[in-house]
Amino acid sequence: MIEMVIDARRKDLGGFEVGRVLPFHARRMVGPFIFLDQMGPAAFAPGAEAINVRPHPHIGLSTLSYLFEGEIMHRDNTGAVQAIRPGEVNWMTAGRGIVHSERTDPLKRSQGGPMHGMQAWIALPTEAEDVDPSFHHHGEADQPAYENGGLFARLVAGEAYGAKAAVPTSSPLFYVHWELAEGVRTTPPPGRGVAGGYSERALYVAKGEIEVGDRTFHEGQMIVLEPSAEPTVRALRPSTVMVLGGEPVGPRLIWWNFVSSSQAKIDAAKADWKAGRMALPSEDDLEFIPLPDVPSTPEPAPAPVRPDPTDPV
Repeated sequence: MIEMVIDARRKDLGGFEVGRVLPFHARRMVGPFIFLDQMGPAAFAPGAEAINVRPHPHIGLSTLSYLFEGEIMHRDNTGAVQAIRPGEVNWMTAGRGIVHSERTDPLKRSQGGPMHGMQAWIALPTEAEDVDPSFHHHGEADQPAYENGGLFARLVAGEAYGAKAAVPTSSPLFYVHWELAEGVRTTPPPGRGVAGGYSERALYVAKGEIEVGDRTFHEGQMIVLEPSAEPTVRALRPSTVMVLGGEPVGPRLIWWNFVSSSQAKIDAAKADWKAGRMALPSEDDLEFIPLPDVPSTPEPAPAPVRPDPTDPV
C-alpha cells in the first residue's frame, strides 16, 4: 500500500523554518511535482524580516504558492504584482524563462503575524518547456471545494473527484487541500487501474496526525502510495493534509532554480542570468540573487541544496 515515506528536512532561514520534501535522494518526483516545501508555521514579531526573497530566475517549470496563513507579495518580469492570501493560488509558469521576487509587504512586516503555506514546483512536459512565461492568480471561487461531516476538501489545481480547478496546468495532475476533524475518514483520488486514476500519488501531512492502513504518520511526513493502492485515511487528531500526484513527464535535471530535460538549456539559463540578459521585475529591480558558484551535473541526480541563504522558490 505504501511505497515510501519521506521526512521533510527542516532548514532554518533565520527565524523561519522551511521543510524540504521533494526532491528526495530516493524519490525525485511524484507525477510532475519535482519540488515541495512547507513554509513554517511561523509567527513573525512586528518589524521582523519575514519573507524577503530577492529577484531570481526560473525555467522549465510552473510554481504553485498556496497559504494556510499569512500573506506574500509576488512580483515578476511579466509585470505581475499580486499578493497571495490563505486559500488563494499564485501559479507562475516560467517556460523559457521568468524572474520573480517574493516579499512581505512593509505594512504587514510592521504588524507581524503568522506564516504557513506550501510551495510546489511542477515540471513542464517537454513540449511546453519553452512556452512564454505567464502568471495567473486564482481566488477561492476558482477552486472547487467540498465540506461535510468534519471534512473540508479544496481542489487547488488539476482534476480530481470529478471536478477541475481553474489553474492552467500543462499535464495531468491533482493537488488537493484536506482539513480533517478527528476521526474523519476519506480517500485520495484513485490510482492506476481505476478509470480516471493517476499513476503516482502522495499524501503530505502539514499538520496533525493521520492513519493510513495500520500505520501512523505525523506532521512533516510524505506518504508515497503504491500505484494501485486504494487506502482509507483516518485523522487521529485535527489534521491538514496536501494530496498530490499525476502522470510523470519524464526525467528532469534540476539545478538551483532551473528545471529542464536538457543540460544545454540549463547551461544557457545560467549564462543568461550571469550576463544580465534576464530582465528584473520593473517594480523590484534594485537587487537580485547572483548565480551560485556551484557546478552543474550533466545527468539526473539528487538535486543539491540551493546554496543561497534565502533559498528562493
